[in-house]
Amino acid sequence: MGGSWPLSRRRGALTERGAIFNRVRAFFQQKGYLEVETPFRIPAPAPEPHIDAIASAGWFLQTSPELCMKRLLAAGYERIFQICRCWREGERGERHLSEFTMLEWYRAGADYLSLMEETEALLLTAAGAERIRYRGRSIELAQPWERITVRQAFGRYAGTTAEEALAAGRFEEIMVEAIEPRLGLARPTFIYDYPASEAALSRLKQGEPAVAERFELYIGGLEIANAFSELTDAAEQRRRFEAGSAERAGLGKAVYPVAEKFLAALEEMPESAGIALGLDRLVMVLLDADCIDEVVAFTTEEL
Repeated sequence: MGGSWPLSRRRGALTERGAIFNRVRAFFQQKGYLEVETPFRIPAPAPEPHIDAIASAGWFLQTSPELCMKRLLAAGYERIFQICRCWREGERGERHLSEFTMLEWYRAGADYLSLMEETEALLLTAAGAERIRYRGRSIELAQPWERITVRQAFGRYAGTTAEEALAAGRFEEIMVEAIEPRLGLARPTFIYDYPASEAALSRLKQGEPAVAERFELYIGGLEIANAFSELTDAAEQRRRFEAGSAERAGLGKAVYPVAEKFLAALEEMPESAGIALGLDRLVMVLLDADCIDEVVAFTTEEL
């Protein structure tokens, strides 16, 4: 079979992947969501300091469909979802691909807490079972799942506070090394209420302006999804974009054009919540795969 062997041996995984995607689509269709498609090439990505877009003929390949999908929310589409390809420069490893498949969905009139409940129901549907095995562990998917604040997680697992970690420039390092490997080991875990500085497109929590209404979902120590109650204040969003661009410049990274049409649309965007979920990673967990390469048809190196 020669060079075709790596492709042939993934047949079972790709068959299961297709079935998972079908269940995901059916879930949203039953809940009245509209499946949408937005362009892959965009003129201006969100200027996130640690996510790098790939240039494409003067524009950029999307790192997420977020900005375009929020413009649809602003235009009156109340429940939308999308399964699409996204690209991020320099992301490659056992759990990372520079070209990957993302599921994003947005719902008007929702906040991040109600989105947690919807995410639980979606993953139960996608898995088709209430218990899975991943990397030698049995993980219970039946609701409710564990919920822990960032403040609680730092106190429990890191021996320091999130504020101290931010002041020392070690927030991400401590998250990756001390906290993430301990999340979602017995059942999936939502870690929520991030410091405001760690949620560039999220609404701040009423009465707690130092906290953003953001959560991440972990299963078996692996980040699966990232969600917000959406920021709808255009002036505040512009200020955050300017801060993100300044940080990118300070790191010696490309500074992107300002997403003016997105900022203009925020004036019309309803209160809403949205989530980005890595489908390749979800399939990897549900199939108990050791490496993300096992659950995609082609890796970059095979092209």
